[in-house]
Amino acid sequence: MPPPAPAPGSAPHLLVTGGAGYIGSLLTGVMLAAGWRVTVLDSLLFGGESLLGYRHLPGFRLRVADVTKDDLAEPMAGVDAVVHLAALVGFPACQAVGRAVAWRYNVDATRRVFEAAQRAGASRFVFASTYSNYGLSPSGAPVSEDSPLNPQSLYAETKIAAEELLIEQASASRTAPLVFRFATLFGVSPRTRFDLIVNQFVLEATTRRRLVIYQRGYSRSFVHVRDVVDGIALGLAAPEGQVRGEVYNLGADEGNFTKDQIAALVARHLPETRVEYQDLSFGGDMRDISVSFAKVRERLGFHARVDVEQGVIEVRDALRDGIIQDASSSRYRNAAFIVP
Repeated sequence: MPPPAPAPGSAPHLLVTGGAGYIGSLLTGVMLAAGWRVTVLDSLLFGGESLLGYRHLPGFRLRVADVTKDDLAEPMAGVDAVVHLAALVGFPACQAVGRAVAWRYNVDATRRVFEAAQRAGASRFVFASTYSNYGLSPSGAPVSEDSPLNPQSLYAETKIAAEELLIEQASASRTAPLVFRFATLFGVSPRTRFDLIVNQFVLEATTRRRLVIYQRGYSRSFVHVRDVVDGIALGLAAPEGQVRGEVYNLGADEGNFTKDQIAALVARHLPETRVEYQDLSFGGDMRDISVSFAKVRERLGFHARVDVEQGVIEVRDALRDGIIQDASSSRYRNAAFIVP
């Protein structure tokens, strides 16, 4: 589904923090194509090559800044909506830097960006959260937005704290906060990541012809990066009453898989792959859940377009054709750095 087009004669202004990243670089192009002006605010920790195709467009501008400390007034000037993607993403990145730094980037920075959006008069604030917040599901039933949160990692703890501070502001703020709990992403974008299960499995099968699977029966939920961009666009366009202070799981029921099911899909399209299973428990993000996406489907009309098997083929072909080279490099992994 394409994003909503602006009304004739208008050019709404969107600010995307973390706009050079996996989701943001794709969202930027999609919204520019729909007629929006887009300001990307990014520290360019992983470089800015993902934005090169947009620099000639009159509706695009880049502001290099750190959301944890730099002044946000100028980048925020005149914005109608904010999509806040900038964060330390995933439990390995958060564990690497420790609680204080993870909290500064994922909670304190969210507060700073939201307060700046309020001062700028933005009408909407879309926050990228995670279904990691649910942790383990003891009953095995699919979790919904009303299910108890059971974080198993520092990453999830920071995202829950950020959600809470936004929802607390929902009734009084002129800026309407909206929280999306993303499923695990997969697929190709201008800045593809290979520290995500589907993409990582395809990379390992392509380069090593071998997959070693731990926690084979553990269930996860998956969504293509293009579908996440579609969901964000719907959240920007929906009537305020459908989004103010709301939390939506973003994904599709058809995206619930166990790890060994994902491995089987990869092996189907890379048949030379040897799949091995090992019983090993380790600390970290111990998710074992299926997720219900009924709310986002029924209230926002969201439907995923790209299934996991299509994503496996897409990533395989991008690697085989040499479109993505040196995919094992740290630049394709969010956890491969230490933040000062």
